[in-house]
Amino acid sequence: MTPKRFPNRNTAFEALLAAEPLAPDERGEHTLRLAGRIMARRGHGGIVFLDLVDRSGRIQLVVEDPPPEVRGLDLGDVVGVEGHPLKSRRGEPSLAVDHLEVLAKIRSPLPDTFHGLTDVEQRHRRRYLDLLMNEETRADFLLRTRMVTAIRRALDEDGFVEVETPILQPTYGGAFARPFVTHHNELDQTLYLRIASELYLKRLIVGGLERVYEIGKDFRNEGVSYKHNPEFTMLEWYEGYADYFDTMERMESVVARAADATLGTTRVQFRGYEFDLARWQRVRLADALDSEGLWTRDEAELRARLRERGVETTHDRTWAQLVDHSLSHFVEPALIEPTILYDYPVELSPFARMSDEPGIVERFEYYAGGMELGNAFTEINDSDEQAERFELQAAEGAGGNVEAEPGDLDYVQALSYAMPPTGGLGLGIDRLAMVLAGKDSIRDVILFPALREPQ
Repeated sequence: MTPKRFPNRNTAFEALLAAEPLAPDERGEHTLRLAGRIMARRGHGGIVFLDLVDRSGRIQLVVEDPPPEVRGLDLGDVVGVEGHPLKSRRGEPSLAVDHLEVLAKIRSPLPDTFHGLTDVEQRHRRRYLDLLMNEETRADFLLRTRMVTAIRRALDEDGFVEVETPILQPTYGGAFARPFVTHHNELDQTLYLRIASELYLKRLIVGGLERVYEIGKDFRNEGVSYKHNPEFTMLEWYEGYADYFDTMERMESVVARAADATLGTTRVQFRGYEFDLARWQRVRLADALDSEGLWTRDEAELRARLRERGVETTHDRTWAQLVDHSLSHFVEPALIEPTILYDYPVELSPFARMSDEPGIVERFEYYAGGMELGNAFTEINDSDEQAERFELQAAEGAGGNVEAEPGDLDYVQALSYAMPPTGGLGLGIDRLAMVLAGKDSIRDVILFPALREPQ
């Protein structure tokens, strides 16, 4: 029977710090207890050298006159050891082992411990092995954790309250997307996995919480790409008595603070580019499309311009879908430097408040490295206007847009009790993690991404 616990542990990193100031072949006085996985083994005369890996890093174990339990170790066994800091004769910080016990015995052989787990499909499908074998993978996911912690800290410092809203919703809304559908047996009710937390968070603004945020899972029944996964993590915040310009400033601040807290700098390298997440440019959407020769309110004319460029528009049933196609094909890939794209046509934005310009709403999306990171509005806070927008979206759906907003009468009723002027924002946590970690695929920053069943 292996032990059930191994308390009072130190970390490999702490042991390295304790051994570093010692002279070669000098042993420290105080005792340390480490636990982790054996990932390398070397023999030299009557001494066995083992590499122990835990979450904090790797350290060499030095075992003199090894007992039978050491000679019987396999790579991948989990062990607990007790010993003293040691600087080896070659100057390597180590731990001189006085006692070793096996805590868990490996039953399946590890991949090549020298080359690690290199097959991309296997790394995503068997993430536990990827984490075991590849220090870079462990570092990437610890980076993501630090990033999320930094975002929470920034919003908490700014006076926001973290809340939780339903994932199973009787009416989905808050974005353009196709939902996953399920059924509650006891209630005999069709429910949807949320595509956004927006409508519930804004109900809380009506209720007087004034500044709220949620970091949680959203689900969209859509395709998989380097930046899309059907289950993803989204930050949404809503701030009473603010508009989209206030939200722009807060977004710039939160992203820069998160990057600096995570990396120690706001400069990042992503997809072959280097840029500064503390420096943002702002461009009107119409100007960005016009620079590509694609700004027109005429649906037939826009469709013709896209076809001239070889863009397939058969599935674009409405002018709004054509505009979105134009953005994704020609504008977004060129937004390498951190960029805020703002002032959107009302047809693309059922929840954004009208600006002083006819047909334009106060909305922005923000990009870095040619990829969208998130979306934000000055929110509609008039119930009659919101009801009219839902009717506009119903017309979009009747026109063939399967991602059109279905409408939510209870939300309209909530607005009828008066919501203060509000700025709201969504930030893709996975995408920001891609940027900070310098990863080209969203699968590299999601522990268990969606994958096809193996053939």
